[in-house]
Parts: sequence; structure tokens; C-alpha cells
Amino acid sequence: MNDLTLIRKSLFRKKTRAILLILSIMTAFLIFGALASIDRVLNSSEELSRADRLVTVNKINFTQTMPYAYWGRVGAVEGVQAVTHASWFGGYYQDIRNFVQAFAVDVDTYLEVYPELVMPADQRAALSERRDCVAVGADLAEQYGWAVGDRFPLSSNIWRQADGSSAWDVEVCAIMTIPDQELPTNYLLMQYDYYNEALAFNRDQIGWMILLTGDPANNDAVSERIDTLFANSPAETETTTEAAFSQAFVEQLGNIGLILSLVVGAAFATILMIVGTTMVMAINERTKEVGVMKTLGFSSSRIFTHVLSESVLLSLVGGLLGLGAAVLLLGGIAEVAGGQLPGLGVGRETWIQALGLMLAFGLLTGFVPAVNAMRLKIVEALGKD
Repeated sequence: MNDLTLIRKSLFRKKTRAILLILSIMTAFLIFGALASIDRVLNSSEELSRADRLVTVNKINFTQTMPYAYWGRVGAVEGVQAVTHASWFGGYYQDIRNFVQAFAVDVDTYLEVYPELVMPADQRAALSERRDCVAVGADLAEQYGWAVGDRFPLSSNIWRQADGSSAWDVEVCAIMTIPDQELPTNYLLMQYDYYNEALAFNRDQIGWMILLTGDPANNDAVSERIDTLFANSPAETETTTEAAFSQAFVEQLGNIGLILSLVVGAAFATILMIVGTTMVMAINERTKEVGVMKTLGFSSSRIFTHVLSESVLLSLVGGLLGLGAAVLLLGGIAEVAGGQLPGLGVGRETWIQALGLMLAFGLLTGFVPAVNAMRLKIVEALGKD
């Protein structure tokens, strides 16, 4: 019998107890895998952020608009290399339940500020030539089965046209991707002029501006110049880094990172105490067995390794089952969400973090029992009732 077989048999010598411990650990890692993956998807926009990219919004709230004229004035501010603007459209396709994350933008400057958005040259040219053209992210196109050349009415649950309609007739002229990055492209860009000219109200207004400074060291100075430019105006501004803007937007849903830390921390602390106490009890039950092993020539270090390995194996089995359950759970959520959460799944980073936690968890819960077993004297072990 080799060491691995001995470790496995020792772990499952009481099957019911081992199974219950595995289920406890599995639950903790199911929670970790699910919440960490959801947090990653919600914060994916931060991964897209550039250190030298700033966002200017209305100082009251980013949901308040600003005059279109601000765009040109910001472009003339010292230190601004490129600037574009975007406005929230609040779109849906055919049915209000078919949500479409759509933005009205100046396409040429938007793609200059976001060079990571890639599309074929012919599609890029068509997008600039046609006012009713839209650029669709690859994830969104896959969700609704759209292809270049498709026409459809894009409706808004916020904006109305002067004729009373809430739908803009658009044509897919380009499919956008972000090569070499695991970031979602689940949104649509429409032409601002086409959107603005038909509005029944709030014309010549924009939602926010995005600009490049060329060097993160210039960010503070550029931000101050922009906000000073519009100080004491009817629409004062606030300029922050793109990462800060994205984080503020996500935090409207709640502090997911804090929730993740609290829930996972509570789950792991509870299960750590349960598993640790149970492992100590299990070794105490096997006192004579440990004494016999030492009598047969097992060294103290080998006994220590065996007991610690049992704990690590227990943690790995439970943890891997938990992550497997998280994969199935998130797959079901993604299917129900209908493509609104592209990339939802247990990513490589989550797997790496989870494996590290499994090893740490196993070592923590097994260290004390392993030390106790290592220090146990043969006379005491065999003489214990």
C-alpha cells in the first residue's frame, strides 16, 4: 500500500463524516466561484480603462446631460489629445424585455478615443458614410443573430421622436471586437446626429465626454482645467479617470466587492472552524493507529505529511466540486440572462485564486492535527483507552 492510498483510506475511514465535510467545503467554493465571477463581469469595464483616459460628466449626477457645445470647448483645452462624447439611449429590440445597451456617439472620434475597438476597414468606412448605420458588438450580434446589412427598428424606453415614435430605423454596418482581451462587446453604437435630429425634446445635449491626455501624469491638471472652464455655469462638470467613472457606475448596483468579501469571508471562517475541529477530533480517534504506524517505522515527519495531506486532499475535493457546481450555476444564469452577461463563467483568474485558497484552507485546517500526531509518543498512544 503506497502513501497516497493510505491517505485516501484514512480520509474516508468514516464516509459520512468525510462526505459532510466535503459538502461544507463545496458550498464555500460554490459561493466564492459564483460571486467572484459575477463581480468580474460587472467590473469588466474597468479592465478596458486606460490610465490616460478621463471622463467628464455633469457635476450633479452622471445621469444629467450637458450642452453639446461643451464637446468642442473641451477639445480646445490644453493637454487634451482627443475627445469624444456619448449619450445613453436606453434601447430595446422588438420587445421591451430585449434590452440593448445602446449609446449615441460621434463614431469617428469615439473610435479614435477607443482604438481597442476593431472592425474591418470596409465596415469602418460604411459606418462613417451612413447616418443610420450602427456598430454592433460581437457578443450582442451573436445574441440577436444580427449580421452586417440587417435592418431593424431600435426602440428607446426614454427618448421619443418628434413624430411620437420611439423607434429609430437602423442598419448594422459594422461588427466590433476587442482582440486579445476577454472583455464583453455587448453594446451598440449609433450615430449621434441621426439620434439627435429626430428627438422630440432634449436636443443638442450629451451624456458624458471621454478624452485622452496622452500621459497619466497630466490627468490632474487637465481635469482641473476642464472643471474650471465650466465652473459657475448652468451645467458644471466633474472630470475623473475612466476607471473611477466605471467603478462609480457599478457601485450604483451596490458594492459588489464588499459583499463578496463579507459573504465569502463568513463562509470560509465558519467552515474553517468546523473542518479544523473535526480534523482534530478525527486524529484523536486514531491515536492508537498513529502509535502503531510509528511502531512499524513511520517517522514523525512522514506522519505529519500524511495528516496534512489528508486535510489538503479534503479541501481540494470539496473545492473542485464547488467550482464545478459554480460553472453549472453560472451557465444557467447566463442562459436565462439571454446574453446580457457575456463572459459570465468561472474564469482562469478565479480558478487560480480558488486553487490557492484550497491549498491554504487545507494547510490551515490540517496543521494543528498534523503537529499533534507528529508529537504523539508511542507509549502514550498505545496506552490510551
